[in-house]
Amino acid sequence: MHMSSFIPKIIITSGEPSGIGPDVCLHLLKAKLPARISILGDSVVFGQRAEQLGLQDVLNDLNLISVPTKLPVVAGRLDVTNVPMVLEQLDIAVQSCMSKKYHAMVTAPLHKGIINEAGHAFTGHTEYLAQKTMAEKPVMMLACDAMRVALVTTHLPLEKVPAAITQENILKVLEILYNDLKLRFGIKSPVIAVCGLNPHAGEQGHLGRTEIEVIEPSLHLARESGLDILGPLPADTAFTPKILDQVDAVLCMYHDQGLPVLKYASFGRGTNITLGLPIIRTSVDHGTALDLAGTGRIDPGSMIAAVENAIEMAHVYQSRKQRLKKRKKAQTVSNEEGDSGINLSDDDIQKMFDLSLEEQQNVMERALPLEKNTETNSTNFRKKENQEIEFESTMGSALDEAIKSMKNVLT
Repeated sequence: MHMSSFIPKIIITSGEPSGIGPDVCLHLLKAKLPARISILGDSVVFGQRAEQLGLQDVLNDLNLISVPTKLPVVAGRLDVTNVPMVLEQLDIAVQSCMSKKYHAMVTAPLHKGIINEAGHAFTGHTEYLAQKTMAEKPVMMLACDAMRVALVTTHLPLEKVPAAITQENILKVLEILYNDLKLRFGIKSPVIAVCGLNPHAGEQGHLGRTEIEVIEPSLHLARESGLDILGPLPADTAFTPKILDQVDAVLCMYHDQGLPVLKYASFGRGTNITLGLPIIRTSVDHGTALDLAGTGRIDPGSMIAAVENAIEMAHVYQSRKQRLKKRKKAQTVSNEEGDSGINLSDDDIQKMFDLSLEEQQNVMERALPLEKNTETNSTNFRKKENQEIEFESTMGSALDEAIKSMKNVLT
């Protein structure tokens, strides 16, 4: 249940101005979601698009952060001159979330082709945001009511996928997926299904040896460390109700192995979520649909779902933050009765919480360490239940350890 007093602040990029980004943003305002929403875009574009769609009434609810285009926009017609404003939207949104002015960012679709034509090497939101936030490893996950699907590789040509399926890559993605299912979604003990690379998961080596030589050893290390995993599973049976009912997410080896299934099940209501970032980022599950821009023949369901997911994740963040504050107050009373001399301020608690989310390599690995030598050492995603980064379940000794760690950081 959400805290009634907390209303998250969400910043939204309207994306490619000649596509349906402005359209879905305008329709979103009609949904009256429980969040303070700001939208990045061009005021002229929004005014014109609202008139085309007959949505002038929602302009009263539009909190627009102006990012003007260089040239006038025609719905459905790309213009390379306007690419800088598309990237500027992303930069503003990232900076706003990193500085804690907003709790989450949501992105409308952009057009990768026109961005590359403008001279920017751009493979997608996921990689761009990882670079801007200095995240070591972004993980793409799409979600809908029926399933969550994460990827080991993302926007990579199919011919290059096998070489990218390494033990190190699989273990790192599993680590981030496991951590974020816990910290971002509040799932206490995630269960993850993992697909093989080849048909029938290699058919015991007769259809490829990647499963035997790379994937199975990776999963063995993860299981030894306590991670709950099914697989490697044949991708053609991994998405059956029998499997999906048992797991919290499915990890696929490449983009088109898992996303067609999810989009078939949920197109128009799916959400793209970037894991492994120090900020919350969700997005629509569709493209710019240039031919539909300004026509009124669109379904805003995916944008609404993306914002709803961002709101939910912001509430998980806030709830954990509030629990930390309560523990801090309890610890302060205990310290006053004793002689520890440790008294953390609310800012300290905020930093402590940010560390638990944003510096996974430093803090999370104390509870969920990733061994550097994956060939000879077991990868420990969780040593014991009382060592997990679940502050609500660690209480005593784990809290003391966290406070001591925080004291070291502050000094």
